[in-house]
Amino acid sequence: MSNQSALALDALGDASRRQILELLAERPRAVGEIAAAMPIGRPAVSKHLKVLEGAGLVDHESRGTRNLYALAPDGLADLQQWLVTTWDTALNAFQAYVEEHRVESEGRRR
Repeated sequence: MSNQSALALDALGDASRRQILELLAERPRAVGEIAAAMPIGRPAVSKHLKVLEGAGLVDHESRGTRNLYALAPDGLADLQQWLVTTWDTALNAFQAYVEEHRVESEGRRR
């Protein structure tokens, strides 16, 4: 697992950060708008955004006195690739197990 994937998984381990990502999936938002949609205050939202940005999951752009946050275009790409690889490995191992036991089972029936 890459360091970026590990950071993303760590960041996604918090329900508030997952909720923030869901909000940002709809459109870019300012910190105040994110805070208004959550049961936590603006300082907590800012801390969560800092973690998400550090994990490469969100980007921000300053517009005057406002900071707009959006999903990073490739933020989940490393994590997605790790999940696909892990899942493919697990499915291949399961297929080999089933085939091995099918051959054994057919051998016993003869």
